Amino acid sequence: MVRLPLTPEEVERGQRLGALLRRARGERPMLETALDACVSPETLRKIETGRVATPAFSTIAAIASVLGLSLDDVWSEITKADGGTEANSSSSSRPRLAS
Repeated sequence: MVRLPLTPEEVERGQRLGALLRRARGERPMLETALDACVSPETLRKIETGRVATPAFSTIAAIASVLGLSLDDVWSEITKADGGTEANSSSSSRPRLAS
């Protein structure tokens, strides 16, 4: 299956997600955080740097849980610049594939 290229809004949302996770992690070591969330340190690094803009829901849920973040708060934070909901995005009618 071929993935469609990410829209600029999706890339920005991924960057906001990464920044949020970095802030929430603070001084906690990346390795410790990744292992506690049962994800590889490389996966966490890629998400935090925005290289993986659309990570799997289960991955974000695990990381958020380890960092004490609610998924509602994560979603609210990463969608602030695009109006707060996916429905406001011009690409909302286009199907997306999870990574």
